Amino acid sequence: MITLTEAAKDRIVKVMEMQGKAGSALRVRIAGRTSNGYRHELCFVPEGAETENDTIVEAQGVRLVIDGTSIEKIRGTTIDYVENLQGAGFVFDNPNPATYSDPEKGEAIEKLFEETVNPGLAMHGGSVELLDVKDNNVYVRLGGGCQGCGMANVTLKQGIERMIREAMPDIGAVIDTTDHADGKNPYYAPSHG
Repeated sequence: MITLTEAAKDRIVKVMEMQGKAGSALRVRIAGRTSNGYRHELCFVPEGAETENDTIVEAQGVRLVIDGTSIEKIRGTTIDYVENLQGAGFVFDNPNPATYSDPEKGEAIEKLFEETVNPGLAMHGGSVELLDVKDNNVYVRLGGGCQGCGMANVTLKQGIERMIREAMPDIGAVIDTTDHADGKNPYYAPSHG
């Protein structure tokens, strides 16, 4: 499913040891899109913190937790760690095309986010990423100052969702997949309706 090179495994193990995270798993997920493909994200997950939507695999002796919304988009990816004159970091070779389940709506919403929504959110240190448009539902992740903000639900419902519906009245639900408890301002309490 996912391959780690020897260099990537060595770096992950070293960072786990440096941060006192031995025994943790490495969460791998798609965190959005760029003009060149998917944007990947890695973070450590304590044992037992996996969710029912996660898939757990092992690569090079490292336990990987793959986000349920990312699994099909990340299948076959190779993760490497490189050091060169430009710096050092993880490099992802993902063979999957960065497409939306509904490409026409996905591209229209992505354009709306780039041109209208994100410039407004950026004034307050926030951002929104379109993860997918599937079965007429829009999946988003809030970032920056919006992640964990007490006003995130208002921003989503009265700002982002309203703008999406003005552009595309037939959209179903707008679903926030953000882990707000992990943000810089973890005061968010999601609405239940």
